[in-house]
Amino acid sequence: MTAVPLGPGAAGPGAAGPGAAGPGRAGSDVAGALHAEWTKLRTVPGTIWLLLAAAVLAAKTAVVTGLVLAAGTIGVLGSVLAGRLILPGHGFSPAHGYALLSLGDGPVLRAAGGSVLYLVLIALLSLGVATVIRESGFAIGAVLALLYVVPVIASVVTDPHWQRHLQQIAPMTAGLDIQATTGLSSLPLSPWAGLGVLAAWAGGALLAGGLVLRLRDA
Repeated sequence: MTAVPLGPGAAGPGAAGPGAAGPGRAGSDVAGALHAEWTKLRTVPGTIWLLLAAAVLAAKTAVVTGLVLAAGTIGVLGSVLAGRLILPGHGFSPAHGYALLSLGDGPVLRAAGGSVLYLVLIALLSLGVATVIRESGFAIGAVLALLYVVPVIASVVTDPHWQRHLQQIAPMTAGLDIQATTGLSSLPLSPWAGLGVLAAWAGGALLAGGLVLRLRDA
């Protein structure tokens, strides 16, 4: 029996056709897709500006946090020391039933540390608002309104339920609950819950700032 020779275009047993995908072809397809995506990432103008804007915002957040954390710690520690030295001379002494201020006291430590965090969160809230508004004068006015208008409204509301509710959502009023060391049951929120409300405001402001940066540079 004579074997018939195969032509140039004929495929022998087990040979892969021109459309078959082997391991080498699959690897080249993945490499090609990655190269295409990297090319788009480098050539789309908005991507670079978006990354740069996010890195400016992140850098500002880090710098503001560090500066306020340092200054706030010094200020709060100085206030505790001043209170320990001054208050006994005005009748707030152990002889009259008042313990000396000490960071070894749990509520005092919480109030002191929480006050530093309060200042940091107020600064971050301000940064977020300033990023959204950009105009410094309007940004300052917006932050002051946000901090003080709601407490003023709450003070004139006659319904106790709505008054308490407004105090719970106001960033300044809620955040300052962290400084309370007595009468905690009468507070609109517990100290740490109140600070959490302020943290939510600060986080929302920074998120809004980031989104506005993205829209401006899109």
